[in-house]
Amino acid sequence: METDLIISAINEIHKKADQALENKDVTAYTAMFDDSLTYTPAEGIALNKRDYTIDLKKYFGRIKEIQTSYYRIKSSFKNEVFTEKIARKSVILKPRLLIFSKKQTIQTEEIYHWKNVKGEWKVMAIEITLEEKY
Repeated sequence: METDLIISAINEIHKKADQALENKDVTAYTAMFDDSLTYTPAEGIALNKRDYTIDLKKYFGRIKEIQTSYYRIKSSFKNEVFTEKIARKSVILKPRLLIFSKKQTIQTEEIYHWKNVKGEWKVMAIEITLEEKY
């Protein structure tokens, strides 16, 4: 498959995933993951899809609002696996006391490994290689 067509398809999946993040919709967000997903945070142990989903539900319950955007740094297609490195910036509002909120910005570099499974592109692995919070 031509790389431009792959990138176009994956861009659409990223758009849906970003919207699901902003809506704090765990089910819609995790739909892009293969059941064999491995999620590796910047400083932590790798999680499978089930454990990552549980962590996301807890996280979404603790935040008020999230805005996220990304851009692709580089990509490659080899042995039926599309690999991309992206830079993501997320701004999160966390509730504080009754009416106040705390704003936090998180910038990450992430490596996604995608594979076409039964005609759908699915994320097989995510590695967070850099994470900065301020």
